[in-house]
Amino acid sequence: MVLVVSEEVQEAIEAGRPVVALESTIIAHGLPRPRNLRVALELEDAVRGEGAVPATVAVLDGRPLIGLDKAQLERVANDSGIRKLGHRDLPFAVAARASGATTVSATARLAALAGIRVFATGGLGGVHREWTVTQDESADLGLLARTGITVVCAGVKSILDVPATLQRLETLGVAVAGYGTDRFPGFYLSDSGHPVDWTLNAPEEVAEVMRAQDALGVAESALIVANPVPEAEQLDPELHARVLDEALAACAERGITGQAVTPFLLDYLVRHTDGASLRANLAAVRGNVRLGARIATAWARG
Repeated sequence: MVLVVSEEVQEAIEAGRPVVALESTIIAHGLPRPRNLRVALELEDAVRGEGAVPATVAVLDGRPLIGLDKAQLERVANDSGIRKLGHRDLPFAVAARASGATTVSATARLAALAGIRVFATGGLGGVHREWTVTQDESADLGLLARTGITVVCAGVKSILDVPATLQRLETLGVAVAGYGTDRFPGFYLSDSGHPVDWTLNAPEEVAEVMRAQDALGVAESALIVANPVPEAEQLDPELHARVLDEALAACAERGITGQAVTPFLLDYLVRHTDGASLRANLAAVRGNVRLGARIATAWARG
């Protein structure tokens, strides 16, 4: 698989300047048009505003691209044929010359192959509710257990089994720290209700942990920096709890299973919170992207 790294991103990597990887699934599948393109450009501008280089990742015509130009971003945002690619899909997409937006797992894998150490996203996938019945677990977790990248996120999606996800990350040996908090965030919520063992309070502290990973030879797995959405911008916890219960009941009633569960629940939350869940999602992503750029800058200082 031959990566196609943009000239801007390649020059930054070679010069040791800060680079932040960004996923493309939020552009192709996470937001309505034309808002998706505006947000994609906004997130790249936010990275640049912090002094780093954005590297949005996608696969177009079988080419894994690290860093998209505006025309490529527009294609990802507007082409209805863009697939959703996890890391297991990458060989198929390359061989078939297909085009797709990259999820957390695919973005992390491609970014790490390109030599990028920091990746900012919204929320991770995790262990699904009723795992004992379905055995449904996001591919993100296993991939992060064997990929040396720092992922800035707002925790895991609150529709998942959060304590089981934290336990799974511990079992897999993936390092998790709260950023400025000892609580694990819940994507739309500042606090999922579960603690974390370690707290980091500055980009420089995150960079020190990354250097320690390298020195100890444990950098083959990810470092998750769980950055909570500000309380003022989170989804109201009572509204979240009520609508999520309704969404889970509707999902069971309609017999929705497997990969269809997550998009159904997320769409239900958007529609039944009058878009408040989407606003909280975007607030989280914006904060993560800015923090990711600051961490990448601290890391680049050596």
